[in-house]
Amino acid sequence: MYARGFKSWCEKIALEKRKLLGLYNFSPLDPYKLAKSLDVKIWKPEVVPDLEPDVLQTLLDDSDSWSAFTICFLGQKVIMLNSSQHGARQASNITHEVAHIIIGHNPARGYVSADGHLVVSDYSKEQEEEANWLSGCLLLPREALIYIKRQRLSDEVVQKKYGVSEQMLQYRKRVSGIENQFSKARKNFR
Repeated sequence: MYARGFKSWCEKIALEKRKLLGLYNFSPLDPYKLAKSLDVKIWKPEVVPDLEPDVLQTLLDDSDSWSAFTICFLGQKVIMLNSSQHGARQASNITHEVAHIIIGHNPARGYVSADGHLVVSDYSKEQEEEANWLSGCLLLPREALIYIKRQRLSDEVVQKKYGVSEQMLQYRKRVSGIENQFSKARKNFR
């Protein structure tokens, strides 16, 4: 599924990005600041310059069918973000798109078809999986999960503090092996 060493590389990148932003390894990451540090702009449909009213209406009316996509606009990488989705979802969407950029995937192109539907070319399944993995690491790296576990923070506190959804938190706890690691450690101390 992933190239050898990819998951470890993602954890390393997540910590490097925190360091560049002046954060601790366990600190919450602001996706907007991460994007800015990479010279990536984030636009929501309602603030796109010179966007035709009918295109804007299509983006807003078709908001359940898209989350975010990256385009190049006048040489600038821009993440178009669905503003109708909740904050934790937006954070995940931004880090997912930033992950594509960090990894070096080619940006997708978004456009509105002649019949008025939003069409976004997508990445390969492998590229999407890579971006999903790195996105999760950016939001909740293992070091942050260890800190969370040691501090005995509730899921609700973690979701609020780190700006993540319940789904993202549970996913990262599951795939990182943190729960098993701490469960085995408790058994060894009995």
